[in-house]
Amino acid sequence: MKIQVKGIGYSLPSNILSNKDLECMVDTTDQWIVDRTGVRERRIAPLGTATSDYSYEAALMAMQQAGVKPEEIDLIIEATSTADMLFPSTACQVQERLAAWNAAAFDLEAGCTGFIYGVAVAEKFLLSPSYKNILVIGGDLVSRVVDYTDRGSCILFGDGAGAAVLSRGSDQYGLLASYIGADGRGGKHLYMPAGGSAQPATLESVEARQHYLKMNGQEIFKFAATIIDQVATRLLDEAGLTYEDIDIFVPHQANLRIIKAAVRRMNIAPEKTLLNIQKYGNMSAASIPVALSEAEQEGQLKPGDLVLMIGFGAGLTYGGMIMRWGSDEDAS
Repeated sequence: MKIQVKGIGYSLPSNILSNKDLECMVDTTDQWIVDRTGVRERRIAPLGTATSDYSYEAALMAMQQAGVKPEEIDLIIEATSTADMLFPSTACQVQERLAAWNAAAFDLEAGCTGFIYGVAVAEKFLLSPSYKNILVIGGDLVSRVVDYTDRGSCILFGDGAGAAVLSRGSDQYGLLASYIGADGRGGKHLYMPAGGSAQPATLESVEARQHYLKMNGQEIFKFAATIIDQVATRLLDEAGLTYEDIDIFVPHQANLRIIKAAVRRMNIAPEKTLLNIQKYGNMSAASIPVALSEAEQEGQLKPGDLVLMIGFGAGLTYGGMIMRWGSDEDAS
């Protein structure tokens, strides 16, 4: 028995914020952004929309592909750092819109590693006969917490959501290895100071711009470039595979320089690396599921492909998984 992706989907805002647009907002240039990040444009959700809106649309697409009805969903896990509100959970709001009344629902906060964490948690639930279909969503509207006066961070992020329906299946397809970890000592390198119990919202906190994310880019770069290789090595050892066996590598789309540095360390063929950062920027927990869904739709990702996925993010968190893509329906 293996845990399989029975269906996958994504949803993106239609509004595009290009590097040329950012030139009018902050002291930067298109060339400066491309050289340092690889990002050319990103999607920005309009005011009046929320993370749950895009999560719901992504979930519908995944469920349709999986052939699963709302009443057949047993659990909804929403991985997000930009919940609609502190409570209730975004997962419960998605459940209401889906009318998935048989499902439990909760949010999971692991930064950009959220989707990987969500799948790892879902895997454990699916070991129980009580759970048959689990909806894992990675959704973030990072633009809501980006400081557009900070050229070091505002150029990186975009909005979106991706979702997957996970179920049990035979051992022909599915999850071969998974691993999640954290190093809380690095939490100070990527955080939002205000808005929680430590620093509730006040007029002073708003005026001091404490409700926007703060990031030490150099420290994140150093952490990510080394942790990706370490996670990959552990996963390959667990699955009894080598880099040569991997057909598709899907890294978290944080920064093209980070991805290139990791690929060099891993000695993995660059043409195997799935990239969408140039179009969407860093979508946090949505980055990996959006890349997977889009790649499948475009024929880049096919049943039987061995897929290596690795994420890292605020916390600092990290994790990854190796999956033989496809489900039992692909064999029939």
